[in-house]
Amino acid sequence: MNENDRDQMKKLLQQALPPVEGEREPGRDLWPAVLRRLDAGPAAPPWFDWALGAGLLGLAAFFPASIPVLLYYL
Repeated sequence: MNENDRDQMKKLLQQALPPVEGEREPGRDLWPAVLRRLDAGPAAPPWFDWALGAGLLGLAAFFPASIPVLLYYL
């Protein structure tokens, strides 16, 4: 790639991706919020996770041949 090609590519990229206007930094420091969230520990799984688990157990109970298939996709 020569200089002419690079200049043309630079122009095309600048046309396709206009500069971002406005603030580029957040309005406040985000690190204290990250630390609070880490200190809070993991959240409890939602109800639909338990429902999916129960469905998989039911599927395995009624169709035991599906167990290898389920284990394959884990």
